[in-house]
Amino acid sequence: MMMRLIYGVFLSVILATPLWSQDTTGAEADDLFLLMETSPEESLLPERMLLSQRLLWGEKGLFRKVGWAPLTPDMREKELELRRKMLTAHQVVGYATLAGMLAQGIIGGRLYNGEYRLYNTHKTMGNVVTALYFTDAGLSLLAPPPLINKKVKGWSSIKAHKALATVHLSAMIATQALAEEDKKAHKTAAYTAFGAYAAAMVVMKF
Repeated sequence: MMMRLIYGVFLSVILATPLWSQDTTGAEADDLFLLMETSPEESLLPERMLLSQRLLWGEKGLFRKVGWAPLTPDMREKELELRRKMLTAHQVVGYATLAGMLAQGIIGGRLYNGEYRLYNTHKTMGNVVTALYFTDAGLSLLAPPPLINKKVKGWSSIKAHKALATVHLSAMIATQALAEEDKKAHKTAAYTAFGAYAAAMVVMKF
């Protein structure tokens, strides 16, 4: 179990480095206009993409190979619209996930204090929160890439968001792994996940 926990945390750190919410402000607001002005010789894809985006939407990505999304200006315009919708849904599901985490924390606290009749409710809520959490992650990670994705120097809200994502993903994995092993550590991991997740949402407002 400990090896599974260590492996899970290590994997989460590797995957969460570019995670999770993507910057939807600034240059991306003009994506569609830039696309209209892009000549055939210019790239329709950004140089920097998440691994998941490269595998699905890259020049040699799955969706290109099977013909679902040929790399053309018209298709890229549709992809950018899909991206906006997915990232909007990402924000909505994020709030639902945060609310679920808060409810789960309250139920878990009462269970921890001896109200064992809440065990099944706590377990069910845990499954709901986990499903919401990873759905939220998928909406961001699997969204088509922006037209441009320049690296910003210095610290920024998006970098803080990604750093906190590393923390809450690791804590979520630890919460699941420790559920039946160590109640105190499980509780600590759950509160860490909630705190980091809440902070990750707050920093995006600045």
